[in-house]
Amino acid sequence: MANSAQARKRARQADKRHLRNQSRRSTMRTAVKKVVKLIASGDKEGASEAYKTAVPLIDSTAGQGLISKNKAARHKSRLNAQIKAL
Repeated sequence: MANSAQARKRARQADKRHLRNQSRRSTMRTAVKKVVKLIASGDKEGASEAYKTAVPLIDSTAGQGLISKNKAARHKSRLNAQIKAL
């Protein structure tokens, strides 16, 4: 347990940031899963639309430092390749 006032405040901030980061990461993952689901069902138009909404979420998640830039690029590249293969 944090003893000093500074340590207590840092613990509070860490808890808030953890919840905020968890929510943003979850939103991004949900968007990616939606695209994957539409690709699996063979719906190219729906997958393309879902991809267009997922890309800004992936980029913003990377910009906030929750995932690396390379991971964001990898997600976008693989999803786009799968959509084109339909």
